[in-house]
Amino acid sequence: MSLINMAKREINCKIVYYGIGLCGKTTNLHYIHQAVSPKDVGSMVSIDTETERTLYFDLLPLELGKVHGFTIRFQLYTVPGQILYQQTRISVLKGADCVVFVADSQASKLQENIECWNELQEQLRRMNKDVTDFPLVMQWNKRDLQDTLPVSVLEKYLNPYRVPSFEAVAVTGKGVIESLRVGINTTLQRLERI
Repeated sequence: MSLINMAKREINCKIVYYGIGLCGKTTNLHYIHQAVSPKDVGSMVSIDTETERTLYFDLLPLELGKVHGFTIRFQLYTVPGQILYQQTRISVLKGADCVVFVADSQASKLQENIECWNELQEQLRRMNKDVTDFPLVMQWNKRDLQDTLPVSVLEKYLNPYRVPSFEAVAVTGKGVIESLRVGINTTLQRLERI
């Protein structure tokens, strides 16, 4: 849920990048951090393990100017993908205004992606979010690899609500800004309805 500070005329929104381990969530944030104007982005906070996998979360604050006299800020988070950090994923997901689900497009990762997608849906339901009306963006990452599934297969198994989806190669930035832009726009549209 967006935090509105009437005294400071600020609205803070939270977008969470969700997906299995090593699917490219942190790579998305690194690319955004490099691509966005330094005046609009804060420092990136990243807590990694010895093997460079995200342990807790990545946070990238992004300022988008003013809307109706309010300064709009987005906090971009990633969840750890490893199974043993399920409780951490739930904590990071709390208060999310939008989720970008980053799927690893490799055929060998389909079952993990499905399990992660089911977990996300269950957590949103437990948070009393209507999954069919919640701002979601699907990102089919790692499209540059050899053993990727056709997009139609990913859509069939991972996008039952037909939310916006993008092919991506996070390491080069393909699809990264597009996914973020739609996430921001759907979040702002939802704010206007409230």
